[in-house]
Amino acid sequence: MSLDFIMGPCVIESESMTLRIAEELKQISERCKVNITFKASFDKANRTSVDGFRGPGIDKGLQILSNVKKETGLKLLTDIHQISDVKPCAEVVDVMQIPAFLCRQTDLLVAAGQSGCAVNIKKGQFLSPYDMVYAVNKVRSVSQSPIFVTERGSSFGYKDLVVDYRSIQIMKETCQCPVVMDVTHAVQQPGSNGGSTGGKREFVPILAKAAVAVGADMFFLETHPNPNEALSDGPNSWPLDKMQELIEQLLSIKDAISSHEAFII
Repeated sequence: MSLDFIMGPCVIESESMTLRIAEELKQISERCKVNITFKASFDKANRTSVDGFRGPGIDKGLQILSNVKKETGLKLLTDIHQISDVKPCAEVVDVMQIPAFLCRQTDLLVAAGQSGCAVNIKKGQFLSPYDMVYAVNKVRSVSQSPIFVTERGSSFGYKDLVVDYRSIQIMKETCQCPVVMDVTHAVQQPGSNGGSTGGKREFVPILAKAAVAVGADMFFLETHPNPNEALSDGPNSWPLDKMQELIEQLLSIKDAISSHEAFII
């Protein structure tokens, strides 16, 4: 049994860096025989500080993403933040992602649904998994395209997140769509790094392995060749040169669980 992955840098830093990451992920997908959708944001509109790097903007960003698809053949995912993003993004990407902080924005959800693209809705850090069905239904009311929902942890105090793994099963049952585990954002420590978000990337494998065990359908992992030098979300990004090893571990767990289930049946 296989798993599907959403992977890439938090933000488009440059065309050369973006293509380098995408080309390596393409090779990993072939070696591990898994589907990888490439993700990168053209604009990080929710940075902690006004001085935070946001990306190249929609025009340059979509041009770079289009080149990624041309060079690698990977499917593409990017964040949208406003309705005006939808039309140009629909011409390039395969999946539109609704950021966690915007998961209740009705007009944005409806516009994404009307785009014809698949839609990934990230569960807000402030939201119960039971309430995600209402976000899904906003998209479903106008779209027959695939919808995913993403668990990315819940606020725990002021500068930490915690994952309640019950939410994966809850959202599977209530939303009736695949559930993505956003492993790297779940280890964030919002606002803990002097005007930017910190994180504990050493816990990424632990959270990912647990999510396989409880039945997550897909995995969202931000990655970078040099996470400590990344311009956004470096503290919680997983090193690119360690990504294949992690995928292989997750696949082994998935196979063991599937074999056990088959034996029981």
